[in-house]
Amino acid sequence: MNSPLVSLALPVALAIIMFGLGLTLTVQDFTRILRHPAPVAVALACQLLLLPLLAFAVVLAFDLPPVLAVGMMLLAASPGGTTANVFSHLFRGDIALNISLTALNSVLAVVTIPVVTNLALAHFLPEHTGDTVGLQFGKVAQVFAIVLIPIAMGMLQRHLWPDFAARLDRPVRVASVVILGAVVLGTITAERDHLTAYLLDVGAAAAVFCLASLIIGYVVPRAFGVEDRQAIACSMEIGIHNSTVAITIAAGVLGSVELAVPAAVYGVLMFPLAACTGWLITRRIGRRARPSPVDAEQVRQ
Repeated sequence: MNSPLVSLALPVALAIIMFGLGLTLTVQDFTRILRHPAPVAVALACQLLLLPLLAFAVVLAFDLPPVLAVGMMLLAASPGGTTANVFSHLFRGDIALNISLTALNSVLAVVTIPVVTNLALAHFLPEHTGDTVGLQFGKVAQVFAIVLIPIAMGMLQRHLWPDFAARLDRPVRVASVVILGAVVLGTITAERDHLTAYLLDVGAAAAVFCLASLIIGYVVPRAFGVEDRQAIACSMEIGIHNSTVAITIAAGVLGSVELAVPAAVYGVLMFPLAACTGWLITRRIGRRARPSPVDAEQVRQ
């Protein structure tokens, strides 16, 4: 598909969102990882190892068509979305951890997205592995350019002109949300003739993948002794993907809007599902923190 949405709007949209992310980052966000490596290591293990395996299992369980299966794997390899920070703040997660994870994931995505996508192509669409659909070196360079360069520019802006960067932060955040919605809507509209079929094919799979990601993102860190605030941050980071990255790479780099459909559907579903999951987690934490009637009576005595 060759249209303004693919050739211009998607890369520009992603660049603005990544620039906005850069405005929130400092070098200290990366050095914080070295000081507190345990939660980061557990979250990255979930993000880089468990999520692709989970996505593969979901794809097989729902018997998705090959192109949509590759699109789901591409989504699984995409980094956490910037809105994960908002949800983490809403449910009292560790925002500093979110920022560190988002920054690191965005850097690692330059490697993980090509690797996971090429493996998915080889498995589900072997006839296209050596074709233009594959992520060759030039396409990896495109991913690098549209993900990391805007982040670096945003960080430089904050370092050189912190006051101006602070004034830009809110407008860019608002613009990012609007752009994300427009990208999702545009992708769905571009495939409107097949929309019902796609929703039937991938809607349930995307919902299951999202819920499982959010739950894994909380349960696995807790099992490794990560405290609740950090586990909530991990849950939101792992469950809320940067759909714009996946859509841009699918439609703009790989040239297939159909590959972008799982990410577009996920982009619509992940917000209500993340809100419900966050509410249930915080409610559970609240119940656990309240003393039992016997304990309360002992305290009074």
